[in-house]
Amino acid sequence: MEKQIVKQRGSIYCNGSAWASLQTAIDTLKPTKIFVLVDANTQEHCFPSFLRLSGTSTLLETITIAAGEVNKTIETCTHLWNVLAKKGADRNSLLINLGGGVVTDLGGFVASTFKRGIEFINIPTSLLAMVDASIGGKNGVDLGVLKNQIGVINNPLLVVIDTCFLKTLPEEEVTSGYAEILKHGLIDSETYWNLVQGFDVNNIQSTENIIWESIKIKNSIVTKDPNELGIRKLLNYGHTLGHAIESFCLEQKDRATLLHGEAIAIGMILTTFISSELLNFDNNKQAAITQLILNHFKKRSFSTLEIDAIIGLLQFDKKNRGGEVLFVLLEDFGVFKINQKVSNDLIHKAFLHYQNS
Repeated sequence: MEKQIVKQRGSIYCNGSAWASLQTAIDTLKPTKIFVLVDANTQEHCFPSFLRLSGTSTLLETITIAAGEVNKTIETCTHLWNVLAKKGADRNSLLINLGGGVVTDLGGFVASTFKRGIEFINIPTSLLAMVDASIGGKNGVDLGVLKNQIGVINNPLLVVIDTCFLKTLPEEEVTSGYAEILKHGLIDSETYWNLVQGFDVNNIQSTENIIWESIKIKNSIVTKDPNELGIRKLLNYGHTLGHAIESFCLEQKDRATLLHGEAIAIGMILTTFISSELLNFDNNKQAAITQLILNHFKKRSFSTLEIDAIIGLLQFDKKNRGGEVLFVLLEDFGVFKINQKVSNDLIHKAFLHYQNS
């Protein structure tokens, strides 16, 4: 079955017709220049496959940035804007973002702002980027350790997904992406949650099908609420606390940083516990969710002072309104409430549950 979602902007093609769709887009655009943004990892492990699979005869120029979340900054953007200007990019140039979430987030922002906007295409190479980061038009950078504070919502022309790139990933990057798939299970249905528990990246057909189901779930929500005024906030389930945990670990010199999915996994455990306390999410289901996540993600410890610091970072969450921190909570799989207030005492209680599980 052909896996594609065709829209005016943000069309998504998976395997099958994906590379032909890229060539069609290039033939239609007739860009004056094509730039391919990669990081050090994707330049080595993915760019050769991109050249072979894309089959484009158009001259390409690669631009390479250092890998890692710490480089998702406005300083990196300034460097890229300067590189594009020096290389003669104009408003009819095309930027192809080949990489994980950092590359697609940052590259989309650079393209959306250079000369007030040039065309861009996302080719995600990580599981996280395939099911989440490259879909939906969110582009941006971090502000210091604060996640995604600067950015725009602007869909790429299209997204090209080829699961062959998953073979290039270390195990921890696959696991990180799996967190977002689990999130889709929680916010969509218990049926999908049960399905994704059997995720095995080595099962090629099953992996492709699960990725595509996750893409459809996200696309359905984004289409209804592109600017995140209502239902799209559901996609942030577990992210309010998860982003704060990720930011906290980034700024601590004596702690290991967490991959995005690792932080979101903790956030989902905490938020599902809070959901059970405030919205009567079934305790047995909540316990099973906690255990499944802990089966895949290493447990981390946080002192009371560290939890207070994490709570302090919640003030920077983008869903806040009028200074109030607002959560997305679940009554059951796929049954949700947005804009929910949660006390600091309950957050501490949730951390205690996490650390005692």
